[in-house]
Amino acid sequence: MTINPAPSGAPGRPPALLLSGITKTFGGQRALDNVSFEIARGEVHGLLGQNGCGKSTLIKILAGFHAPDPGGRLAICGTDVPLPLAAGAFRHHRISFVHQQLALIPALTVLENLLIGRLAQSASLAINWRRERRAAEKCFESYGISLDPDAILADLSPVQRALLAIARAAEEMRHGSGAGNGLLVLDEPTPFLPRQDVAKLFDVIRSVVAGGASVMFVSHDVDEVLEITQRVTVLRDGKVAARIDTGGSTKQGIIEAIIGRSLALADRPPLPTSAVGGHLDVTGLAGGMLTDFSLSASGGEVIGLTGLIGSGYDDVPYLLYGARPASGTVRLGQQRMDLSRLTPRQAIRQGVVLIPGDRLNSGAIGSLPVVDNVTMPVLRRSFRRGKLDRGGMLRLAGELGRHFDVRPSDPSLPMSALSGGNQQKVLLAKWLQQSPELVLLDEPTQGIDVGARQTVFRHIGDAAASGATVLCASSDYEQLAMICDRVLIFSQGKVIATLSGAGLTKEHIAERCLQGS
Repeated sequence: MTINPAPSGAPGRPPALLLSGITKTFGGQRALDNVSFEIARGEVHGLLGQNGCGKSTLIKILAGFHAPDPGGRLAICGTDVPLPLAAGAFRHHRISFVHQQLALIPALTVLENLLIGRLAQSASLAINWRRERRAAEKCFESYGISLDPDAILADLSPVQRALLAIARAAEEMRHGSGAGNGLLVLDEPTPFLPRQDVAKLFDVIRSVVAGGASVMFVSHDVDEVLEITQRVTVLRDGKVAARIDTGGSTKQGIIEAIIGRSLALADRPPLPTSAVGGHLDVTGLAGGMLTDFSLSASGGEVIGLTGLIGSGYDDVPYLLYGARPASGTVRLGQQRMDLSRLTPRQAIRQGVVLIPGDRLNSGAIGSLPVVDNVTMPVLRRSFRRGKLDRGGMLRLAGELGRHFDVRPSDPSLPMSALSGGNQQKVLLAKWLQQSPELVLLDEPTQGIDVGARQTVFRHIGDAAASGATVLCASSDYEQLAMICDRVLIFSQGKVIATLSGAGLTKEHIAERCLQGS
């Protein structure tokens, strides 16, 4: 579905941003294919699409991180800007970015975080803190933000941090020397904010626009997009799939543009669910973004957990492992665990294992060899007469490496020397050798190639076949449809739908996630 938008801006007035014919190729694959995109002056313009559609690549071209293929055009307020942009050149052109991670330093004050980008570019060593404090107070007042310049960032709430990041970006635009009043790029700024705090953030966005700037708003939340934007551009498979005037559109229409077909779930009867229970029972789990999560599952089930960013699905593995503060109870087989007291050590003893999303930093020690990483949970078995049997450790690591197809097959190599896919195989070998009762996975195939994905899928299936319950948190809808018996869809910290049987498809998962609560 493509809807022609209303003319952008006043007649004869060039747009704040114009991208034309932008293509970007990575290793023979086109991440962007002849994309043309414009934002009118004083407009909040949405950029939408599923994961992998090309949104991040387009933003990184604007930031000077990626160089587009030859032939594209960038114009700011009617002035052509040569591509590729040099690193940091976006500041000169009054473009500023607020990413999901916000890029703030918790140990510094509000004022220091506000000034850090500008001070880094200043040749002066002297800082008039009294003057800068007054300027900061005036800045916050202009955007309707209540912040103490002397407060430590770590003491601020999530919404206060987001508001500070937006105010800083807006101020950086004002100090550029390019044409126009600036472009603020907001890349998923809201997913970790409660609904009432999103309204505060939107008020600041409107203040920025009222001052003459334009905003690119990147989000998966269609309700928010309808509320804050005037128009949206939808990317699908690296191409522009639709340009929509949001004032005349509906949530359903935008979702259909994103996924590329008409919605089917609205007319479907409730999807059947498998008979479950008897092996794992989670009751009243709360923590992170979750408010009240319960689950009953059988041994041998593979259950997917998914939703939009910030919906809480990816908190589940860490809460059930005792890695993050939680409340609630878990019964696993005959064992009952109080989550408020659970630690990872206790979870492991009860047959629970976790393979985290950040495999190298959170799941392994990169500087140690594969043999030390893979034998760490069973190290006590490697002692002979009070001494560590290094030869036995190497033999065990070699056997596990062959079984899990770790390449190269050399357990003496540092863990950090392996590819992402082979690091993941090592982590599977490390934990599945213990025949766990509950396997917790967070993005198990993130950043790994197709061949390694199939190996990971096979071993997840083997773990389930041995009687374990597998919970897999993932944003890869295709992966979930392939390996799961059922998939739970999360929104605002709660399960809003369960898909199984014939309804468990990539398309249905995407639809339900985008529809929200």
